[in-house]
Amino acid sequence: MSNHIEKPSKAGGFPSIQATLSHVLRSQRTKQNLKNLLRVNQTDGFDCPGCAWGDNKHGAFQFCENGAKAVAWESTGKGVGSEFFAQHSVRQLAKQTDYWLEYQGRLTEPMRYNAATDHYEPVSWTDAFSIIADKLNSLSSPNQVEFYTSGRASNEASYLYQLFGRLYGTNNFPDCSNMCHEASGVALTKAIGIGKGTVVLNDFDAAEAIFVFGQNPGTNHPRMMNALRKAAKHGCKIVTFNNLKEVALEKFASPQSPIELLTPAATTISHQYLTPKLGGDMAAVRGMAKYIIEQRQDKIDHGFIEQHSAFFNEYQQSVKRTSWQQIEQQSGLTRADIIKAAILFSGSKSVISCWAMGLTQHKHSVDIIREVINLHLLCGQIGKPGAGLCPVRGHSNVQGNRTMGINEKPSNEFIAHFDNFFDTRFPRQAGHNVVEALKALQTKDSKVLICLGGNLAAAAPDTDFTYQAIRNAELNVQISTKLNRSHLQVTQDALILPCLGRTELDVQRSEIQKITVEDTFSMVHASTGMTEPVSELCLSEIDIVAQMANATFHHRDYHHFAGVQQAKTQSAATKIDWLALRDDYGLIRQLIQNTINGFEYYNQRIEQPAGFYLGNSAARFVWNTQTKRAEFNPSNLPDSVIADCSSDAQLHGSQSTQQPILLLQSLRSHDQYNTTIYGMDDRYRGIKGKRNVLFINPQDAQNLNLVEAQLVDLQSIANDNIVRKVSGFSVVLYDIPQGNIAAYYPETNPLVSINSVGIDSYTPTSKSIPVVITPSTKPVINVAQV
Repeated sequence: MSNHIEKPSKAGGFPSIQATLSHVLRSQRTKQNLKNLLRVNQTDGFDCPGCAWGDNKHGAFQFCENGAKAVAWESTGKGVGSEFFAQHSVRQLAKQTDYWLEYQGRLTEPMRYNAATDHYEPVSWTDAFSIIADKLNSLSSPNQVEFYTSGRASNEASYLYQLFGRLYGTNNFPDCSNMCHEASGVALTKAIGIGKGTVVLNDFDAAEAIFVFGQNPGTNHPRMMNALRKAAKHGCKIVTFNNLKEVALEKFASPQSPIELLTPAATTISHQYLTPKLGGDMAAVRGMAKYIIEQRQDKIDHGFIEQHSAFFNEYQQSVKRTSWQQIEQQSGLTRADIIKAAILFSGSKSVISCWAMGLTQHKHSVDIIREVINLHLLCGQIGKPGAGLCPVRGHSNVQGNRTMGINEKPSNEFIAHFDNFFDTRFPRQAGHNVVEALKALQTKDSKVLICLGGNLAAAAPDTDFTYQAIRNAELNVQISTKLNRSHLQVTQDALILPCLGRTELDVQRSEIQKITVEDTFSMVHASTGMTEPVSELCLSEIDIVAQMANATFHHRDYHHFAGVQQAKTQSAATKIDWLALRDDYGLIRQLIQNTINGFEYYNQRIEQPAGFYLGNSAARFVWNTQTKRAEFNPSNLPDSVIADCSSDAQLHGSQSTQQPILLLQSLRSHDQYNTTIYGMDDRYRGIKGKRNVLFINPQDAQNLNLVEAQLVDLQSIANDNIVRKVSGFSVVLYDIPQGNIAAYYPETNPLVSINSVGIDSYTPTSKSIPVVITPSTKPVINVAQV
């Protein structure tokens, strides 16, 4: 390990407090944000706008460092309005970094792009809604619109949004799940009949072992570290599978523990820490199952398998056919280390397995996750206290969005409830996911892009392709709190519609409104902002969606759409009092309880301090699969974990590579959440003041004649003869398996082909990008902090 970077010996502790206070001070609303932090995740407070980890209602402080950053970043005293846009053309703004764009502050008034001047200019809300309605009503097909959603939108906003889109006539609902946990939902639904985790937060107190796969909670879900720390201190054995040695999963100091805050003391988190090769987790888990099946038959839960499962014999044969040579080669782990993990798993009475994007962003992600599920079915580790499956979701309400119907492939059962209640027939044809939406925009088959939050331009793969696809939209509508890259991909017409943040008071007709969210444990609870809005011209997301729908449906001519059924749908749409729903969110919740299972007495149940649990059918041994049983997946290990590439792959044109192909994963820094860059440091990995860095094994660097801090270029390899290259990345020697490298996103998004997606999930393969490294020809200087 090089001495040029200094990783801390533990995560959390006093540096976490310092970072929290620093961001609060920089928000220019210090007093207000200190109050906000006392209200985060509290009863009668607001839900953290960061991650979807569940709330522990005990204690005065229910926020983490990155949650504090999210609050301070959103609740800032800086504003971006007409004067700012008059000074900066879109062409000028496009030259700025993502960090600089969002650092300018909150959007304060609606703006419309003027292609003649290349500037955004003020527009009234009334005119903005008329522009949207006129455009939607001029299209020849409802499938020419893409309704994108980020995971920040509330249940109420998401429900109203999908109702608007479906009554308009489409299932085009690409969303952020398509780029992160889609593989989890697909794998879980196929195996156990529900696309959600089976555990609740209290299960972490009852677990004897916790397996953490492909996840860095110290940065991405810091509140999870408290649950892991508590479990470890109670004797729970935690086993980590992670390509990188992440300090938080080694040692963690709780900022709420005086001893760990003020002394070098920390809690050891991982009992065993394994660093498999990228894409090698399926082989590692298959090795665990192989040991149990062949050596520890007494640890197999035959009663559970016989009563509740299907395809066990096929799976068992597939496991036996898998050689240890293939397992070790593909996983990069030794047989001894895999067996040690298997002994711990099979010997524990209750086991939870958690995972995140380290498993979900590969070509074979669905099979990887199903192998984890196989292991739990093998040992009956589901549906009992302290045991089960836990995909750890990203943005705060990404799971709730799906529950509300943000899904391009809704089930027949889901749609049937809407048909019956609204007395019409909603669309059945599958809509577009993110990749399909971008391709439709690229070919101009889709004409309009409406984004309810998020930053699609920075989040999606294949940056050049994505930018051009969004620019092709005849109307680009962005409902946002901050300026971001997606606002700048314009050539014709575009609207920026500023919305309230999670921290802000939402008052409709003199009444303070609550919204609700669903966390990663299927708990639904209320959230009430407390801060005065940054601008009187900022509307709530619900207000914006309701007014878009109202303007569209009350001025719509359906004659150019399909006939009688569409006229019936128009009648249903116009019968809805969209503005009444805007004025009273309780009315939206009444619609939800009438059309979506599990939301009975919705308005009453959210008055409970911790909200309510939606429940999980699989945790009750109800398997909503084709066989009505939990299904083992007998898939073989893949021949190669590299997507769309073989070892003799060709570079662009006829140029072949004699250089080693390394496998790149994109990841977040510690000063980042999703596409939002809070700063230029990555404290837990020892990086200061820069983001264009490449983490590489020292032996790989030596083999390539690279030295610390040397600037290099990365070129990815795909089978489409397109050059995808990024330049000016500084070499950082790091503890990572040979053959694997890592760098931050969105900086490395240009390397991911739009066609390189997971089987059955369409998730971009951002954790398995084959690349070659060459000395940099065009050095790129990192932009310093503002």
